[in-house]
Amino acid sequence: MNLAQLKLISVFSVFAIIGFGPISPGCLIGMYVVLMRPMWFWNLIGNLYVNPRPFQLAFSPESKQTRKKVFLFLLCLFIIDIAPVPVTPVIAFCIILSKPLWFYQIVTKIYGQQ
Repeated sequence: MNLAQLKLISVFSVFAIIGFGPISPGCLIGMYVVLMRPMWFWNLIGNLYVNPRPFQLAFSPESKQTRKKVFLFLLCLFIIDIAPVPVTPVIAFCIILSKPLWFYQIVTKIYGQQ
């Protein structure tokens, strides 16, 4: 387990505790990342996936389509998280611990060629 994984697990542990209300901080941050594409998230993913398989960055139309799909998914997850059990931190834990290749591919499509 690398340092980025430990930091993310600690952050999402806090989100799991405070996520028992009507607001899901993980979804809100995810929506912000999809809309604004901050460099700190790109660097965080680079630290999480230490030696990822290189993927070509998507072109603008493909990137825009992926951003729309991911934003809608996060919006649905935000609505589901209103239930008494926070779902987003559980999904985040699975992604942080297993580091699936599909997640890295989605991030490269979201960021695209800017």
